Amino acid sequence: MRLLVTGCAGFIGSNLIDKLLMMNFQVVGIDNFDKFYDRNIKESNLNNAFKNINFKFFEIDIRNKNEFEIINQKFDFIIHLAAKAGVRPSIDNPAEYISVNVLGTLNVINFAKNNGIKNVIFASSSSVYGINDNLPWNENDLDLKPISPYATTKISGELLGKTFSHLYNINFTSLRFFTVYGPRQRPDLAINSFFTKITNNEAITVFGDGNSIRDYTYVSDIVNGIYILLNAGLKGYNVFNFGSNNPIILNDMIKSIEKVLNKKAILNYSQNKIGDAPKTFADSSKAISELGFKCKIDFIEGISLYYKWMNEK
Repeated sequence: MRLLVTGCAGFIGSNLIDKLLMMNFQVVGIDNFDKFYDRNIKESNLNNAFKNINFKFFEIDIRNKNEFEIINQKFDFIIHLAAKAGVRPSIDNPAEYISVNVLGTLNVINFAKNNGIKNVIFASSSSVYGINDNLPWNENDLDLKPISPYATTKISGELLGKTFSHLYNINFTSLRFFTVYGPRQRPDLAINSFFTKITNNEAITVFGDGNSIRDYTYVSDIVNGIYILLNAGLKGYNVFNFGSNNPIILNDMIKSIEKVLNKKAILNYSQNKIGDAPKTFADSSKAISELGFKCKIDFIEGISLYYKWMNEK
């Protein structure tokens, strides 16, 4: 099987690349090393992949459709993970997010259409549900209530895929990821930041009263779910939640990290940030029943594994 993975140097992308190469797939990865965080981190994420003869890399910006012309290969799947990341920054710079996440996604889908690639997997986000109060969130609930430009761009990507699936018979699957964490996590994300700041005796800023909830999902469970999709034979347009079905209260998350570190956090409480949903909670029953998706890593095990990785890297 030949696969094209966009955003291959990022957190989820690099973990996925390692899995695919371990399974002896032929993989082409593309990434533009977006400046959202240090390029050196992303390059190091691919250290293992660069040593594998089944991996080929192109530095490409998905916004530039002409750059795709250097990829002169056929693929069984495109796994489209590339995106401008971050809910809060999207509020400050919505045009950049639309450029990358909407127009860039359109270029990826057009590449699939023009090259006869019939299967596309798209990394969407739990943020599309926004402030929908019908918890746990289910894919059949069409009352999406996004509260950030980032979330809106992910809805747009889903709808582009649905439209092109109808027009050009592309099998397009949108995966709504719920707060993914684990090795190679972005530096700005909460678990990474909290571990680092507690270790360094720095204060943590807690937005709100600490009672927000997140459905945390360990990265290996996300990667295994994508791997399952490659052999699922899905047709047409599909959308699935990939979440743990077990939301964690922010204050409890901090206490769990304190327990792993055996060290108390210094907490500074602040006002809620606009764009942040107060709750995320996945109903992953559709993915479980139709795909056999399963979260094997619970939260306590996950943060313990993450801490172990931090100490070994």
